[in-house]
Amino acid sequence: MTDDTPDINPGAGTDESVLDEPDVFDDPARISAADVAEPPHPVNWNLLTAHDLEQEWLALNQWVDWLRHTYGLPASVIPPFWHHHPELVWELSALHLHWLCAYDAEQNGSAPSGWHRDFAETRNRLRDWVAASGTRLDRDRPTRQTVWPGEDPAPPVEDIVVADRDEEFVDWVQADVRRRQQAEDEFYTHIDPDVDPETGEVRD
Repeated sequence: MTDDTPDINPGAGTDESVLDEPDVFDDPARISAADVAEPPHPVNWNLLTAHDLEQEWLALNQWVDWLRHTYGLPASVIPPFWHHHPELVWELSALHLHWLCAYDAEQNGSAPSGWHRDFAETRNRLRDWVAASGTRLDRDRPTRQTVWPGEDPAPPVEDIVVADRDEEFVDWVQADVRRRQQAEDEFYTHIDPDVDPETGEVRD
């Protein structure tokens, strides 16, 4: 039997060029950039830097891939395009952190049992999120939004068919990281327009 359990070695590093590697999805699930010798901290996806965002996307994607294979989870629990839906990202991210804590070497021996109990509850919530969003095995659609009085009408919800999920995921992450980097650059430029946001040097 092949041991494909994720590596939870706190000293494991990450490769910044991993997005460019064709075998990015072949390795066991990696830990995130935040998983150091101290206990893992919650991941606030809204506050991550562009660099940390890339690392967290890769870590979560590989762990979710390990999870769905290990437990034989159907698309009604974890669909291929979960990364398109914030409600699924936050739920799976929380489950990932819970798993890291439960299997930490310093944790109580009963912690994995607690994780599996919570995992059962999380699967029910994931089914609800997936059913509400309408994402499926072979296609995806944006989660429907309820428009409140005074807001602009929501755009039409249309199915999108994606032939290669892994290729689409890499493109998704690269685009998301670029958006976050642009937001960072604009933020620092606004603070001090005389400082180059990429180098931190004062412009002439």
